[in-house]
Amino acid sequence: MPVIAPMPAARPARIPGQRDGADESTATEAVTGTTVDHLTETYRAHYRSLLGLAALLLDDTASCEDVVQEAFIRVHSARKRVRDPQKTLAYLRQTVVNLSRSTLRRRILGLKLLAKPMPDMASAEEGAYDQLERRDLIKAMKGLQRRQREVLVLRYFADMTEAQVAESLGISLGSVKAYGSRGIAALRVAMEQTT
Repeated sequence: MPVIAPMPAARPARIPGQRDGADESTATEAVTGTTVDHLTETYRAHYRSLLGLAALLLDDTASCEDVVQEAFIRVHSARKRVRDPQKTLAYLRQTVVNLSRSTLRRRILGLKLLAKPMPDMASAEEGAYDQLERRDLIKAMKGLQRRQREVLVLRYFADMTEAQVAESLGISLGSVKAYGSRGIAALRVAMEQTT
């Protein structure tokens, strides 16, 4: 069996501006970024000021605390990009501002969506119940006398006044009232029998 030799270790990449023979520790510091300890110390020391910054942009304390904590997590995840440890606070501040903006955008979008009224849609059960009720009402209306049915249809479904109904049917106003009250009473009895 052939013996597979391990791959030779890759030569460290040369950092621009680094001269050959430069100190190895300086090269690693430039690549590694800020340390966890330095980031944590900066965060603890400036927590109140970061919270105050978020409070200028947001309106409630809970959101401000969430934004500041999220900023720490994000900078912690990307701490290798913070090449100069002295700029750690600046990174934290910028992240707080960006996260506050994002929070505001989400809120505005939520308010826009809430501002649009939801369509009044009946559930399937309500729709079926309405159809049954309508069917029972039509059946009960068909059982009324012709004049009672005409008065009720014109008065309540066509939304006419009693005077308009009287004029349309060519009957007196008193007759419209009489046919209407008798028709409603008969409808009530018929609808109670169906339920």
